[in-house]
Amino acid sequence: MKKTLLRVLTFFKYFIIIYFASSIFFVILYKYVNPPVTPLMLIRLGEQSFGGETVKLNKRWMSMDKMSSNLPLAVIASEDNLFLEHSGFDFESIEKAREFNARKQGKKMRGASTISQQTAKNVFLWPQRSWVRKGLEVYFTVLIEFVWGKKRILEIYLNVIETGKGIYGAEAASLAYFGKSASKVSRGEAALIAAVLPNPLKWNPSSPTPYIRGRQQWILWNMNNIGPLSY
Repeated sequence: MKKTLLRVLTFFKYFIIIYFASSIFFVILYKYVNPPVTPLMLIRLGEQSFGGETVKLNKRWMSMDKMSSNLPLAVIASEDNLFLEHSGFDFESIEKAREFNARKQGKKMRGASTISQQTAKNVFLWPQRSWVRKGLEVYFTVLIEFVWGKKRILEIYLNVIETGKGIYGAEAASLAYFGKSASKVSRGEAALIAAVLPNPLKWNPSSPTPYIRGRQQWILWNMNNIGPLSY
């Protein structure tokens, strides 16, 4: 019994060492190499395959230097106003979300994930909510903030974020919805792409509902408030 317990503990010890060593390796690697695929992309491919749907993975990488400046500004205005100021976590928004969720008692949950947290989750983790995943999300968020910096975090976010059914990233979304490269997207089009990010499988930037139009207008207003980005 003692030998079995010792073997189990030894296994978990080496597993933890290998996991954290490999996580640091991949964080450093992705500072210079673009992530080829994410866990969410693989999950969606599995869902399509097992659901009898046509398997679709539409992603095209574009460096942020070539991308229209409207796109990073739009996602910051929509998702994370303080992205360039915080160190990965917006504690004020977290507290507001906690108070809101306590009042609603689970009927309508509000999140407070920053772009850094979303990027950590998209690149390294799985989408389902759990305390284990949230803990690892905190760990990876600290790592990417320290290793990548804001510009690289935003660049990866804009290239791997789910923007539609089988569509990932700003370049693929721009081509699919507006028939143009992400380098030529207007402020209004960038705001529409950002507006659908909370539920890209339900909403479509090329045929926006009145609600999405309202979100677009709010994002455009907030883009004007934030002004040009400086990394």
